[in-house]
Amino acid sequence: MDAQNATEFDRIERPIQAGEKRIGPTLSKLGFFAGCISLTPLEQKNDMLLLENPVLQRELIVNLRTPRAFVLMLVYQVALAAVVLIAYPRDVRLDLSRESASAQKLVDFFFLGQFVLASLMAPSFAAGAITGEKERKTYEMLLASPLRPGAIVLGKLIAALTHLVVLVIGSLPIIMLCLPLGGVSIYELLAAYLALLVSIILFGSISIICSSYFKRTSASLVVSYLIILPMVIVGCIAWRVLAGNGEVRLVLSTTILPIVSIFASTMILVITARRLLYPPDVGSQGNEVVDLEKEQREAVGLVIQRDQFPDKLFAPPRRKTLMQDGANPVYDKEIHAELFSQGTLMLRLVIQISMLLAIPMMAYLLFFKTNLAGWYIGYVVIFNILVAPVFTAGSVSSERERQTLDLLLTTIVTPWQILWGKLVAGFRVSSVLTMFLMWPVLLAFILNPDLQRNWLPVLCFCCIVFFAALFNSVLALFCSTVFRKTSVAMMMTYMLLMIIYLLPIAIHYLTWSFADDPSTAEPMKWLGALSPMMAIGAVPFTETFTQQGRVEATSGNWALVLTYLVSTIVTTGILFAGMIYLFKDRWRLTGRG
Repeated sequence: MDAQNATEFDRIERPIQAGEKRIGPTLSKLGFFAGCISLTPLEQKNDMLLLENPVLQRELIVNLRTPRAFVLMLVYQVALAAVVLIAYPRDVRLDLSRESASAQKLVDFFFLGQFVLASLMAPSFAAGAITGEKERKTYEMLLASPLRPGAIVLGKLIAALTHLVVLVIGSLPIIMLCLPLGGVSIYELLAAYLALLVSIILFGSISIICSSYFKRTSASLVVSYLIILPMVIVGCIAWRVLAGNGEVRLVLSTTILPIVSIFASTMILVITARRLLYPPDVGSQGNEVVDLEKEQREAVGLVIQRDQFPDKLFAPPRRKTLMQDGANPVYDKEIHAELFSQGTLMLRLVIQISMLLAIPMMAYLLFFKTNLAGWYIGYVVIFNILVAPVFTAGSVSSERERQTLDLLLTTIVTPWQILWGKLVAGFRVSSVLTMFLMWPVLLAFILNPDLQRNWLPVLCFCCIVFFAALFNSVLALFCSTVFRKTSVAMMMTYMLLMIIYLLPIAIHYLTWSFADDPSTAEPMKWLGALSPMMAIGAVPFTETFTQQGRVEATSGNWALVLTYLVSTIVTTGILFAGMIYLFKDRWRLTGRG
């Protein structure tokens, strides 16, 4: 029997020593199981990479057979068809012997819209690919499976992006309706779709690698958005700049962009697979062990000192003394422990990426082009849209997921204390991070005489940012109260914010660009009564001076700005009152929990 065991041990260990199959350090002690993995034939390994990949098959079945997939396809196609229908030329006679400027404008708007939607949807599909396993407590089982890390990563990526690719390809028959108008060739159309598809692959790869570095989908999602956002801005600007040069845009779309995107995606996926091959320390149920002191020592770039100013404003140190009498225990727990229980990697990345993007925008828009200062404020609002749901959308839903909501409701803490404690904790972090981007406005106001002459618009900008940040946090908390899962609450928050903030802008631009009478677009501005973007654009500026000379005063609409401020305050109050009602109606809330 001993000889047989020695023979079996040699048979298992020999392939491992030969390097045929290596596993991560956390699984190295699983000798017999690892040996079984290494005995898989090479042909079977190649099949499991794509054709027989169980991760891919399982994810495709789960994602594509849900009613949500069909509803999303219907809404997406109806929205694109409505855009083409509204913008389609209404001339009685069309001269097809010459190029149609309206057709070119329509196709450009169509593809820019799809590019922006794809950039927003790709992280929502892929950012939870690996963090979802961690949240479902199946990450450790996935690492112990016979699948190679490359097969896991590739299966996750393809499954996450398949639905999005189907949506994009499904829009091809709609845009084909614009070809008979002239001005756009079939080759430009196919090249644009090729560029769109490779961009989706790149965005998905970025989301996958972010998902491998974080435990929570919310953290992975916001970091993915912050990385993808500048790429989207550069892509939109390049598309518009090259609008008059179709040949250059055709060459870039078919050669340079695909090569760069595929190469970058491949490198990202290789790094992600290597991270799964040598994962960090994993504890019970797939929970990564986070050593805050070790993370602080190994931090690259920004280092957060939680006991010093201004770091303690958004990341206060853990409380080492007894809680004071009359303090809110919910707020104390959230701000000192809950929000940063998984480390500060996400927080450091958010601060560094946002400031890196803000520096050139600040220099150009606040000092050289003062009349365009509203664009910088719009960037600040977009940053808060990305950050606010991360710290608030899981406030109540996480209690349900941990099955502690019933215990919380049976305490002597009132619904008002529970709600404002969770709201203030999340709003404190997101607002302080947003204020880091607002201090350049104060600096520019001190140094730039043009902004000093426009002190009232600058004050309005500050008010718009504050109320938008408050509304974003309250809406995220409301979605966390209504929905059971944190991932669903966060995605619903993002979707509602996009509809409330950006849909009125799209409708106004579409009406202004393609309507027979551009004056009909003015009433459409009032659809954005809750949109801070519309309010920022409505703030008037007096005449300013640049290096090129005087710039005339910009037109504005103070009534729209005031309407936004009032409607936002009223809507925020209604949402908070609704949450208090749901908490007082405890049988309904606990029934959902």
